Order: sequence, then structure tokens, then C-alpha cells
Amino acid sequence: MAQAVQPPEVAGRAYLLYDVTASQVLAAKDADMPVEPASLTKLMTAYLVFDALRAKKLSLTQTLSVSERAWKMPGSRMFIDPKMQVPVEDLIKGMIVQSGNDATVALAEGVGGTVERFVEMMNAQAQALGMKNSQFKNPEGLTATGHTTTARDLATLATRLMKDFPADVAYYAIQKYRYPGTPAANDTNRNLLLFRDPTVDGLKTGHTNAAGYCLVATARRDVAGLGEGKAGQRRLLSVVLGAASENARAVESQKLLNWGYTAFEPVRLVKAGEPLVEPVVWKGKAPVVKLGLPDGVVVSVPAGTAKQLKTDVVRPDPLVAPLHAGQSLGVLRVTQADGSVVAEVPLQVLQTVEEAGILGRAWDAIRLWIK
Repeated sequence: MAQAVQPPEVAGRAYLLYDVTASQVLAAKDADMPVEPASLTKLMTAYLVFDALRAKKLSLTQTLSVSERAWKMPGSRMFIDPKMQVPVEDLIKGMIVQSGNDATVALAEGVGGTVERFVEMMNAQAQALGMKNSQFKNPEGLTATGHTTTARDLATLATRLMKDFPADVAYYAIQKYRYPGTPAANDTNRNLLLFRDPTVDGLKTGHTNAAGYCLVATARRDVAGLGEGKAGQRRLLSVVLGAASENARAVESQKLLNWGYTAFEPVRLVKAGEPLVEPVVWKGKAPVVKLGLPDGVVVSVPAGTAKQLKTDVVRPDPLVAPLHAGQSLGVLRVTQADGSVVAEVPLQVLQTVEEAGILGRAWDAIRLWIK
């Protein structure tokens, strides 16, 4: 579907535009090519830090010491030193807003005990998230042999970061921050889109000589007719890798985001919590099962084609209890009038259907046999 709409020319080694609301890739170039992530690595570091906070292994007010290793980190820094005891929340801001390698290492040591153990955690988490083409060698993103990822994996990571830690991602919208006693000139977020586009609220920049200038950006805009409140907002995510300059990565990312919002329109097929279909269930305590998605079903289609959509649910038949809430069951196939596939959306069981008693199961077994 995305190939039917010509994306703009993007000056970068690789890119990907993802509709987070619809869970669809709208455009991509060399999305599976191995690249150096530079400081985009810190998205994974942040994921593990936020996870440690959720598990109460850390607290925002807890202070961490600054090791010699953290203090001597080259590249972007927060400018902390071994004489300091720095609160975790300040280290998070230093890692995200200032892209501080020193803050990043301090957090890695605080979560993993050692940097080496933390890197093992990063790679395990990457596999758990389905980042099949990523391998991390350090938590900050400095060039290292074998330290690579892809635009697609970064989109996966960024999407999960926003989904799994919605409150914590607010740090990525902070425009200015510095720790007391550190240089005032080092207080500005390098994501220029935060200052140019009020709908952009993240996420992370990266740069090394090998990686070029990189940016994972995300925007959230209101869309008429999509729904009320947050349900009426559409989020897009762009990954631009290997741009020529700090300004270029911002310009190319803005170009992709704007194109995604204008070239495609979202269509809400089902509201959150409502079933898309209710097919018959055999041998269950309930006669039907509700299939859909907890957040509803939204698809992105080329602008002006919404009225031409056709939908079809492909699922196993017959459906036999027990069926459990959250279980994947069937696919919603959305096509245009010419038969081209717009999207294939995996459906879930919204409410558990327990197995019926022995008499109910026996009766349905007879009915199925006759059928």
C-alpha cells in the first residue's frame, strides 16, 4: 500500500516512516541495512532505566555516584564528576536532553552493576522486543566494532518505548536542561524539531563520524473525525539515518512527517474496546467471542481513498473454547476497490470464553459433527 504513494526524496542513508496509531510502515528505504546508531543507542539504555524504575529497582530521587569511567567518557557530556552524587532523574535528563555519555554510563552502572552486564541486558532486551538485526556493544553509542542496528529495529524500539513507558517519554520533549554547576552553554536539546514544530515531542538525536547525523522523531496531531481526546490524535514516527548535518536531519525528518500526515489519512474502523466481529464459538459458556483490538482498529490509507475500503476477517473455523483474552485469533484484511491490500491487522480475543460443562461440550460436538 505504501508503495502506491510515492514518498519524498530523503537525503539520508536509510529511513523509515511509521504510523504508530495504525501500526503501519508508510515509507522506507534500506530499513534493514546495518548502520551505526550513535546516540540513538540511548533509546535502549532509557528503556532499561525506565523498566528498572517501574520494577522499583531504582527511584527518581535516588542518587548515584559518578565513577571514573563515567567521568572520563568522551563525546557529548553532562559534565558530572566523581565528587558528585547525582539523582537518577537528573541523570535521565542529562542522558536524554544533553545526550551525556557520562550520565549514560552512570545509569548503566546503576542498573546493571557494571557496563558489561548492562550491555548484556541491552542485547537480551533487543531480542525480547524482536529487534532481530541489532547488536549493542556499549550503552552510549560510541563507535565500536559490531555495534549496529537498523532503521526498522529503531522504529520497533521507539514504538515500544512510547507504548511501555508513556509517562517517562515526556523527558524527550524537554528543550533545555543542565545540572547545577555545569556549563550553561550545554543546556539545549539537539532535536531541532522540538523548537520548530509544536506537535513534535521527541525523541532522540545521534551523531558520530561513522554514523552521520541521525534522528528518531515523533509527532502527535489531532485528526478530525478520528475520535475524542487522545483517541482523536494520530502519532507518526520517523527514523532518518546518515544525514549530512544537524539541520539536514531535522529538515528530512520534518519532510517525512509532514508527508505522512498529508499523503495518508487515518480511518477508524472500530472504537477502543468494541468488537469488530462476534463469530460463533463451539463448546463454550458463551455463544460468541468478541474479536478486535483493545485500542480499537485504525488503518492509514492514501488520502482520498477511505470510501473505497473493503474489509474481510480471515480466521479459523470452527472456533472452539476455551479462548483467552489477548489471544491472537484471525486477521482483518483491508483492501481497496482494486483488490490491493491496504493493511492486515492481527485481531485478539477481547473477552475470555471459558469451556462449557460436559453436557454443553457433548451437545456441541454432535452439532459440529452434523455440520
